[in-house]
Amino acid sequence: MKFLLLSCCAPCSCAVIKTLAEKAEDFEVVFYNPNVVPLSEYKKRCNENRRICEVYDIPFIELEYDHEKWNKQIAGLEQEPERGRRCEVCFYMRLKNVMEYAKMRGITHVASVLGVSRYKDLAQVNRAAYKAADETGVKYLEIEGRKGGMQELRCHLIKDFDLYNQRYCGCQFSMSEKTQ
Repeated sequence: MKFLLLSCCAPCSCAVIKTLAEKAEDFEVVFYNPNVVPLSEYKKRCNENRRICEVYDIPFIELEYDHEKWNKQIAGLEQEPERGRRCEVCFYMRLKNVMEYAKMRGITHVASVLGVSRYKDLAQVNRAAYKAADETGVKYLEIEGRKGGMQELRCHLIKDFDLYNQRYCGCQFSMSEKTQ
């Protein structure tokens, strides 16, 4: 079964990509992150993600960067804290878009690494994913990226590949919370 893996960045996805590649899973990595600002940050993250996919010979897909669409989706939620309603809306928007893309390509399953970071609420990501799955008819695969040695592997790969490891999810509102 082929599936798409929505990736937010190389540091969050590297251990999952390596593990899935070693298991010979049939998947492609999708980079859809219209929340990331500034554009230079977006490009750094995209390029690092592409680099990890090249290491493991995994197809990499970059979807459209539409920050204005993202701004419209989260309008009114700018003051929400990390893990608040803004994150819920952001996860849902990104997952639904990737699921619609998967459906258009005849791919029936989507997974994500959006909940790998300790700054994110995995249950919140999964709720948004299942809502998007119900609406699109594309199934959501839960992938563990924190437990069972995955966190240790992730840290090891970040160091080995000298990955750019940012301190915020990418959105301008979480950036100010993390960099203060």
